[in-house]
Amino acid sequence: MFDLVAGFVHTQCLSALVGLGVLDQLMAGPQSLRRLSMTANVPSDRMMVLLNAGVALGLLIRKEEQYSLTRRGAALTGVPGLSDMISHHSVLYRDLADPIAFFRGQTKTELARFWPYVFGAAAAKDPETADRYSRLMAETQTLVADETLQSVNFSRHSHLLDVGGGTGAFLSAALRASPGLQGTLFDLPGVVPPAHQVFENEGLADRVTIHPGSFRDDPLPVGADVISLVRVLYDHADETVSALLAKIHGALPSEGTIVVSEPMAGAKQPTRAGDAYFAIYTMAMETGRTRSPRQIILLLEHAGFRSAKLLSTNRPFITSVVLARKP
Repeated sequence: MFDLVAGFVHTQCLSALVGLGVLDQLMAGPQSLRRLSMTANVPSDRMMVLLNAGVALGLLIRKEEQYSLTRRGAALTGVPGLSDMISHHSVLYRDLADPIAFFRGQTKTELARFWPYVFGAAAAKDPETADRYSRLMAETQTLVADETLQSVNFSRHSHLLDVGGGTGAFLSAALRASPGLQGTLFDLPGVVPPAHQVFENEGLADRVTIHPGSFRDDPLPVGADVISLVRVLYDHADETVSALLAKIHGALPSEGTIVVSEPMAGAKQPTRAGDAYFAIYTMAMETGRTRSPRQIILLLEHAGFRSAKLLSTNRPFITSVVLARKP
């Protein structure tokens, strides 16, 4: 019960340990309170409270006057993009400062301005916004790609179109896993430029076409027999999702496949990741919605897809995968 009451304080302590560079510094080995305090420019008495909180959370170990990382704490520093995700949650915390107003829909959320790309192509023309979005999504996409590629065998296909694929992190992973696969990346003009260098560095440039555009305003490229939506649908309202799925249905050939990979809500049993985190996060974005697999399957069926099913993933708190086919 106390963990529920103290949960917000716990997350703020984690944010401080990340933001002050404490976890990164401890990767080099055990450190004294004095050294950590000096490096972070935090008074030693206050740093001791933070470090002891880290011990209580299972992130640090205290032995005599030295602090070191636990396996859990070390794992936090090794997950791509996790530190940036933790740091940017200060935006969400401010949106939730008045939870009653938030759930009544009376809060003008800061998170909606943090991710303005969800409002359409025009909102993503600002280079700073596009770069912030692309960097954070690319860094965290590694885990999502790993989970998705364990569930879906893209080597059965000849051409993958990744809609909303950012700077190409997922498409690169799919092409590496399936050497015979060709790829097309489709995303906003302000987002895709860094993808050229990504594919060049990976030695994949000759297998990829980059097609800038907005799925709201522009037709999708044709020629792919499988289309992926990786962390796309939960950014958008049902009307936008329905229109996008209809476009994808039209762009695919008969027997073409659609793959939806993103965090999903629980169905009959709500989950911490899906319902107590992502559902609230997307609510704060003001345009998105975290859906259950069943809700996504119904949207796919409404767009004309058949044989929709939820695939098994090892870590559904990272992503879940729904696959469907065009008759």
